[in-house]
Amino acid sequence: QVQLVESGGGLVQAGDSLRLSCAASRPMFSIYVMGWFRQAPGKEREFVAAISWSGGSTGYADSVKGRFTISRDNAKNTVLLQMNSLKPEDTAVYYCAATRAVDARSYYLRPTEYNSWGQGTQVTVSS
Repeated sequence: QVQLVESGGGLVQAGDSLRLSCAASRPMFSIYVMGWFRQAPGKEREFVAAISWSGGSTGYADSVKGRFTISRDNAKNTVLLQMNSLKPEDTAVYYCAATRAVDARSYYLRPTEYNSWGQGTQVTVSS
């Protein structure tokens, strides 16, 4: 497992942007698939975005496609989530997740496929 620490959350207005960052403590970060999930009050944790260890493959939830961008810097052991055109329905606690990769292109959509999680960072979007 790897320790993950998220940062960058906050309170913004609809239409604003935020960039979330997730720092990993473990060496060999580059062999981990990384994902972002979110959980709103009273709702289940849902997939937001994921990226393969190579960075060559990415996936997004339909609700954020075209607005959010996931990227990674393996030299700095970090993964970023750039969130643009934020909407009130994006309000949630955002979690970073990691799991060992099996190949260079795969990424995963289900929370059960990840075995390391950060503590979460709150994103609140006001209308």
